[in-house]
Amino acid sequence: MPTLTRWLVKAALLWLIAGLLLGVAMQLPAAPRDPLLRAAWPTYLHFLTVGWLLQLIIGIALWLFPRRSAARPRWCEWLGWTTFVLLNLGLVLRAVGEPGRALGHDAELPLLISAAAQLVAVGAFVLNVWPRVRER
Repeated sequence: MPTLTRWLVKAALLWLIAGLLLGVAMQLPAAPRDPLLRAAWPTYLHFLTVGWLLQLIIGIALWLFPRRSAARPRWCEWLGWTTFVLLNLGLVLRAVGEPGRALGHDAELPLLISAAAQLVAVGAFVLNVWPRVRER
């Protein structure tokens, strides 16, 4: 398994654990009184859908999609790492921004950067795999 795929899959597993731990915390008896846990729903969803599912799908897709050619067998390495870094940066900024918003702080900038980073990450992934989606 290529290094980038391993990093994507391992990061996905870590986001799965983080999402499940956050889900458990949201079910604690004190959760309705805690403003951070009351506001954790969007973060919880992002951890599980973007962090776990999307990142796992991207990692496996980069590994398993058909080869481009014998000269360029897999993918553009820098686009792959750009996808990994921006996707995870966006998740971390989401995890910081949502609690800040719940506490009444101005958290629009981290959330905006989070959304932009994830959008660019997905764009980099699409650019990377688009040439590999073709007929046999």
